[in-house]
Amino acid sequence: MGITLNKTNILTTLKEYLLMAVGMSLYSFGWICCIIPVKAAGGGATGLSLLIYHAIGGVISIGTLVLIVNAILLLIAGFIVGWKFGIKTIFCILVMSVAMHFLQVWFTTPDGFVAQIITSLQGVSLPDGTLVDPFNLGNRLLSAILGGICLGIGIAMCFQQGGSTGGSDIVAMIVNKFYTISYGKFIRYTDSFIIMSAGFLPGVGIDGIIYGFVLTTVFSYTVDTILSGNQQSQQIFIICKDYAAMADAISLEANRGVTVVDSMGWYSKEDSKMVMCVCRKRDLATLLKIIRGVDPDAFITIGSVMGVYGKGFDALSKI
Repeated sequence: MGITLNKTNILTTLKEYLLMAVGMSLYSFGWICCIIPVKAAGGGATGLSLLIYHAIGGVISIGTLVLIVNAILLLIAGFIVGWKFGIKTIFCILVMSVAMHFLQVWFTTPDGFVAQIITSLQGVSLPDGTLVDPFNLGNRLLSAILGGICLGIGIAMCFQQGGSTGGSDIVAMIVNKFYTISYGKFIRYTDSFIIMSAGFLPGVGIDGIIYGFVLTTVFSYTVDTILSGNQQSQQIFIICKDYAAMADAISLEANRGVTVVDSMGWYSKEDSKMVMCVCRKRDLATLLKIIRGVDPDAFITIGSVMGVYGKGFDALSKI
C-alpha cells in the first residue's frame, strides 16, 4: 500500500511540474512571439525586463533579463522577509527564462531556424536586427490580445498547480513587510507605472502604452475566467470525520488560517465540528488537493466572497 501511495505521489508531482512547464512555455510564447515583435508594453517583472531590453537595444536576450530581474528580487526578499520561497516558484522562473531565451532565438531572430521557415513561407526578407513577427498579423492590437490570452492561460495553469512566476508577488511580499496594502491595488499600481514608463522608449510610443493596457486587461480576464470567477477569494466549509487532522493539514501545508465552528447534523442530531478556511482563488486547487489527501469523502462547499479583510488579506484601514 505504501509503495502504491509513493508512486501516486510521484506521478502527481511529475504531472504538476509538467503542467507548470507547459504553462510557463505558453506564457513565454505570448511574450516572445506576440508582444515583443510589435513593441507592446507590459507589466510585472517581465514587463520591467522588456523595458530594460528595449532601453539597451536588445543586446541581452529577454529570457536572461527575466532571470536576472527575478534573481535580484529573490535575493532582496530573502534578506528582508526570509528565505521561504517554494521550489515551484524557482522552477517556474527558471523554465520561463529558458523558454523565453530559446523562443527568441528560434522564432523572432531572422537567422533562427523557425523564423527562417516562417519568413520563407510568408515570402518576406527582413533586414538585420529586425524582429520576426511569427503570425504576421499586421495589427498590433490583435497581437496584444493574442499575447494576453497566452499569458493568461499560462499563468492560470501555473497557479492551478501551486506555482508562481515570482516578480510582482515577490515585490508585494517585500512591501507588505513594512506597509499593508491590497495585493490587487499593488499589482495595478506597479503594472501601470511600468507600462507608462514604456512610452519614453523609442518605437513604443503612446500606442504601445494603450496596447499594454489592453494586454493587461485581456490577461487578467483570462486568468479570472480559467480560475473560475472574478472574485479575489474563496470561502471553504469542510465537514469531515477528523476535523483536527484537516485543520492541521490546511494550517501546516497550505499555510492558511483555519477556523473550527461548532455544528450539528440535523438528521443525526449529533454534534460535530466544521472547518472553515478563506484563501486566494489561485490557492484553491492546492487547498483542495490537501483536503482530498486527508479525507476523500469530506463534504465541501465553496463560495466566492467579494472582499476579505484582515491578516493575510486586505487591510480594512486601507479601503
